[in-house]
Amino acid sequence: MNTTLTNEGEGALLQPPPSRRRRLWSALAHPAVVIAILALALLGWQWFETRVRLDRLQEELARRLAQSEAMANDSRLLGKQNQDLLQSLTAKVGVLEAKLAESQSQQAALEAMYQELTRSRDERVLAEVEQAVNLAAQQLQLAGNVEAALIALQGADARLARADRAQFLPLRKVLARDIERLKALPMADVPGIALRLEGVINAVDALPLAFEAKPRPEPAKPAPRHVTDAGFWTALGEELWSELKQLIRIERMDRPDPGLLSPSNVFFLRENLKLRLINARLALLQRDGKMFREDIRQARAWLDRYFDPRSRSVADAIATLDQLEAAQVALELPALEDSLTALRNFKLAREKGSGR
Repeated sequence: MNTTLTNEGEGALLQPPPSRRRRLWSALAHPAVVIAILALALLGWQWFETRVRLDRLQEELARRLAQSEAMANDSRLLGKQNQDLLQSLTAKVGVLEAKLAESQSQQAALEAMYQELTRSRDERVLAEVEQAVNLAAQQLQLAGNVEAALIALQGADARLARADRAQFLPLRKVLARDIERLKALPMADVPGIALRLEGVINAVDALPLAFEAKPRPEPAKPAPRHVTDAGFWTALGEELWSELKQLIRIERMDRPDPGLLSPSNVFFLRENLKLRLINARLALLQRDGKMFREDIRQARAWLDRYFDPRSRSVADAIATLDQLEAAQVALELPALEDSLTALRNFKLAREKGSGR
């Protein structure tokens, strides 16, 4: 019972008195207090909301930091892979650069070899062309052989054409002009004339001399017919007269008597005649028309004077010499100075270009 009273007394002590509660309610009902309470409530709500937002921001930040860390790890891994790949590519690039430098050096060496081969080939072509032109000039000056010179020039032009170099075009133009000049010359049959002279030279040893000629035999008369006794004496007289005529023969000579020659003089005559004909052949090759005609004329005069013109071989030799004497063998041949000068100038230009 004491305990109950004590508790009731304590409750009474804890509860404010009625007057005090009224004052409290009146104070709470004051507008300023209400505003303050509302303000405190608003501040509390804002603090709570801010705290909730901060928690959310922290969670979002933690999540994003985790993502960033994962991405950073991935980036580091990719960076390491890229670095390894870059090192591998760098090594490969180094190898490629070394191979490129080696290929460039090989290309430079090949280019130098090609230039050297091209220069050597051009020099060889020029040497062959120069030799052909010199040969053509020699054939014209020494032998007067237009056909051989023309063949040599055409061969030189064909050699330049096979080289197929634009720098050889001026040379080909000069060679073409000389070729046309040679083609425009009247072509004498020098080989044919030389062969005919050779035939006469070979026949000299067999030509009969005039003083060795024998009288021509008279044609055989037909056998005497059977005669009667009345014409016996007439036939006998004719036969006797025929026998007497054969004892003495008279011939008419249209030229002076041929001189008698000893065997040694006959030998020298034939040799001198052959020498004349050989000189005529040399004059033919040199295109010396005056000397050629003079040698032919002298050889023909010797044939008329010392050899038997009634012989078929002598008549053929004389006819051949008459035909050859009328042949036109003298020509003004070009010296091919244009081609030779063009070749020299071209070689000098190449040497100066290579020297620079």
